[in-house]
Amino acid sequence: MTNNKSVLNWIAEVKDLVTPDNVVWIDGSEKQIQELRDESVRIGEMEKLNEEKLPGCYLHRTKENDVARVEARTFICTTKEEDAGPTNNWCAPAEMYKKLYDIARGSYKGRTMYIVPFSMGPIGSPLAKIGIEITDSIYVVLNMIIMTRVSPKVFDVLGDSNDWVRCLHCKCDIDPENRYICQFPEDNTIISVNSGYGGNVLLGKKCFALRIASYQGWKEGWMAEHMLILGLENPKGEVKYIAAAFPSACGKTNLAMLIPPEYLKKKGYKVWTVGDDIAWMRIGEDGRLYAINPENGFFGVAPGTNSKSNFNALESTKKNTIFTNVCLNLDDNTVWWEGLNKDLPENALDWKGNKWDPKKFNKADKSTCAAHPNSRFTAPAENCPCISDEFDKGAGVPISAIIFGGRRAKTAPLVYQSKNWENGVFVGSAMASETTAAAAGAVGVVRRDPMAMLPFCGYHMGDYFQHWLDMGKKLGDKAPKIFNVNWFRTDDEGNFVWPGFGDNMRVLNWIIDRCEDKVDAVETAIGFVPNPDDIDLTDLKDFSRETLVDILNVDKETWLKEAAEIEEHYKKFGDRLPAELKKQLETLKENLNK
Repeated sequence: MTNNKSVLNWIAEVKDLVTPDNVVWIDGSEKQIQELRDESVRIGEMEKLNEEKLPGCYLHRTKENDVARVEARTFICTTKEEDAGPTNNWCAPAEMYKKLYDIARGSYKGRTMYIVPFSMGPIGSPLAKIGIEITDSIYVVLNMIIMTRVSPKVFDVLGDSNDWVRCLHCKCDIDPENRYICQFPEDNTIISVNSGYGGNVLLGKKCFALRIASYQGWKEGWMAEHMLILGLENPKGEVKYIAAAFPSACGKTNLAMLIPPEYLKKKGYKVWTVGDDIAWMRIGEDGRLYAINPENGFFGVAPGTNSKSNFNALESTKKNTIFTNVCLNLDDNTVWWEGLNKDLPENALDWKGNKWDPKKFNKADKSTCAAHPNSRFTAPAENCPCISDEFDKGAGVPISAIIFGGRRAKTAPLVYQSKNWENGVFVGSAMASETTAAAAGAVGVVRRDPMAMLPFCGYHMGDYFQHWLDMGKKLGDKAPKIFNVNWFRTDDEGNFVWPGFGDNMRVLNWIIDRCEDKVDAVETAIGFVPNPDDIDLTDLKDFSRETLVDILNVDKETWLKEAAEIEEHYKKFGDRLPAELKKQLETLKENLNK
């Protein structure tokens, strides 16, 4: 399939290490995909679902000790410990390579070694990157075929270059005590052992597309961000693109696939999905920032996904999808999860494969759920009804606005615009969300998650902030405008005030109007907030202009407390915290005290 010496030498080294019984090169052809599916069913790795209702769909169950990403077992292995920074687990590369090789040695005995060549981003795109994953799991192969572009054409693009990412996955014994997900950014290498769960083993995803790519972007002058990309089309047919970062449980996928409210839909507004999770962004020839979605599919959380919460995501799962750790409805051989609908299946197997009793179900007790709370679907992006025409083009889309957001009950207004790029980087660096009852531990605890990259930045976060500032200097007056949104302001009884979901389009329209200098704004201590009359509230029932004024309010005392918390947050970055961000914090305090 290739004569690239760096590729062939690495594959030979891995083969000597893991000693497989067979070696199979993956070409991504329909014939080979079906053979792999059939083999996975034969060995019990997957179950085929109802072909009429869910054509080409399969169910997989992981081991009970292997159901989520494990941040405590995830390492950034750089030569110098300080280069990994205070937000990452670190180990010296030589020490970690030895540990991983000792675990992986001979682990493919009796198994097949699959070689998966893939492109992150459309094959041949100047914004794309190439990787090769070696795995002993058909489940991983089939997921990678959905999530990335798997093809021999990858090698045509690669030629004899050494610019590709080495990805080794070994299931081993699925032993949590010897589970490691390790990135070696200086070596373009990822090694994952003792897991079979997607987030730990689909190495093109967070491991490559964020941890390794963020380091590559830092060194090469581009950005790899934990961001959705959407296109907003107005009634004239003009499309403007937005990239947005949110911590988990803040409605990121819902925003990426937003359906406008009826009033705006009738006027001709549309939303197009370019990506739901990751954005790679480079400066184009015209000096603007262009973004691609490096992925080819959606790895979405199933529970809570339904026709009302996210119609487009649910439609995406209707064919050629792999479901992981959901409930199997035995009556019609389809899948179910909490929040899909109110029809609890009477005859079903839970995510562990045990008979499920709907009478014992208590939604407050996760142990009674039929589907695991982190159960997943891996669906092809081409299935999405609102997938953008630009998705596969590879040139990237020009970004007009960047949005940061979080879940804040009282602090952040519904929306505000940063005063400039540096101030926007400050806003992103201080990004936070408050914990909800859905998470373990206390409710309302503020967790800082800068740019939603806390678990995914592959190098020192102080250097990452500086990289953002440097990109802004290169972009100059062509830099996207930066905004912050908060769909989660609450009243005194703890109820959400803003309706959210499709009505978030009303805020997005204001953001685009600001990017095009079509509306003015009110300057506050933290940034520019809308004039209330510039947010279109037409047909928004039970929501008044007075309520809007209230959730656009910037409370001085709340923000003085916020500034003190940001100062504490910044201490962990030490002398690598850019001076510009310290200055931004001081300016915020001065503005609040005026």
